[in-house]
Amino acid sequence: MRKSAFFLPVLAVVVITALSSVFIVDEREKVLVLQFSKIIAVKEEPGLGFKIPLIQEVVRYDDRILSRDIDPLEVTPLDDRRLVVDAFARYRISEVQKFREAVGDGGIPFAENRLDSILRSKTREILGSVSSNDILSSDRAALMLRIRNAAIADANALGIEVVDVRLKRTDLPSQNLDATFARMRAEREREAADEVARGNEAAQRVRAQADRTQVEIVSDAKRQAEITRGEADAKSNAIFNQAFGADQEFFEFYRSLNAYRIALRGDNSSIVMSPDSEFFNYFNSVTAE
Repeated sequence: MRKSAFFLPVLAVVVITALSSVFIVDEREKVLVLQFSKIIAVKEEPGLGFKIPLIQEVVRYDDRILSRDIDPLEVTPLDDRRLVVDAFARYRISEVQKFREAVGDGGIPFAENRLDSILRSKTREILGSVSSNDILSSDRAALMLRIRNAAIADANALGIEVVDVRLKRTDLPSQNLDATFARMRAEREREAADEVARGNEAAQRVRAQADRTQVEIVSDAKRQAEITRGEADAKSNAIFNQAFGADQEFFEFYRSLNAYRIALRGDNSSIVMSPDSEFFNYFNSVTAE
């Protein structure tokens, strides 16, 4: 009984010690074995690992590609048109031992703060060397590659590999938006006024051309009418002359009747003339008979 009472605690201690000396390395992580904060071993392959209990400790780091959003920052391109840039980066811990030596106990949060400083500096440097039109155009893919390549060297000192850098959003600062919108509105209003002025000028030309065409058409119509009227009068006079030549007495009688018809038109027509006027020759001749 006494032996079993002694044996069981010893066995428990042995089991606990054995279990605490074994650790598992997951395929998604890298592991450092530390002894009094000094790196003893680096485990990057998945599987079992061993350490000295109570003396050595295991520190785990994520081996996957991680994402880091960069706080929006203002940049000033070559044309002095300030822009607010919102970006993010993808990175991974490439050299875990160098990473531990660079960040110490701060771990990934401390490393990300250092990485933020690097990316913000390189972003300002690269975007400050081009115009705002280049940043807002399709060339921004080349600019993102330049930022990534510029950040790689500084990040390698931290044991970090920068995989990619992307610009999510590029806007004007909020204090400049109203002025920019006002300038855009003024430009559009000026363009609209120019279009209206050009439209009015074109309308005036069309209207003047239409008025001139109307005058020409009316003048030509009047000319043609006068020609036709003159030709008709000429034909009429020719007919009268022919009739007069055929029977002069009858023609004079006919003309007198037309004159009577025109002069005595209406119910109450009255004419004051001398009785022996030539106008009444045919009346006098009828009375004399």
